[in-house]
Amino acid sequence: MPEGDTVYATAHRLTEALGGVTLTRADLRHPRLSTVDLTGRVFDRAVSVGKHLFLRFGGELSLHCHLGMDGSWRVYTGRPPITHQTRAVLGVPGKTAVGNLLLEMALLSTSDEHELVDHLGPDLLDPDWTDEHHAEAVRRLTADPSRALGEALLDQTVMAGVGNVYKVELCFLLRVTPWTPVSEVDADKVVRWARKLLLRNALNPARNTTGDPRRGRSLWVYGRRRQGCLRCGGPVVHTPGDRVTYHCPRCQQGPS
Repeated sequence: MPEGDTVYATAHRLTEALGGVTLTRADLRHPRLSTVDLTGRVFDRAVSVGKHLFLRFGGELSLHCHLGMDGSWRVYTGRPPITHQTRAVLGVPGKTAVGNLLLEMALLSTSDEHELVDHLGPDLLDPDWTDEHHAEAVRRLTADPSRALGEALLDQTVMAGVGNVYKVELCFLLRVTPWTPVSEVDADKVVRWARKLLLRNALNPARNTTGDPRRGRSLWVYGRRRQGCLRCGGPVVHTPGDRVTYHCPRCQQGPS
């Protein structure tokens, strides 16, 4: 599922494939954009802000999209597969980028991109991250001390980039359950570890929170309902809901 690291890697991949090259094909399959023709414009680069993606073109024009739960961009060197799920096709000589199941597609001036992301908290993968960004993320995280940590981690207005997998794994690393109040954790450590995990995985093809490269050992508890906790081997509790949660009762303290 797309989280901040996935969107960051997508921006990097699109920039690497199309950056600085003039578009020879541009097909936007969205009701509001179907008549727009970007052919002939130079693809400048793609940038990510949390889970938001901006594709920038010559002439100070940007295409904004959100990957949602199932969206993706793929780059092909041969004939690309175009399906009913395809929302955008951008081609340059020898390469074609295909965007499937994209959400919230919109064209806007590059200078106006901030209007769509100003509500977000500090972007954990911001290349210009500073101590001020860290302090602001801590301030937002602790604004409601009684709030459940897992809920706060998923709130993109607190800090941008954490999705459900990182929520689960961060809580495990902190040794608390996702329902633990924010007041009972070290907020400074939460922000530092969240950024560290996303940076570690920003350009990795396979998400890994354990540091163990062996197959089946990349995550501590997420998705390990059958295998058990990677640390203690005990049972992992699976809690269904809008955002499924996993935790280890042995390794994590707090409400369940």
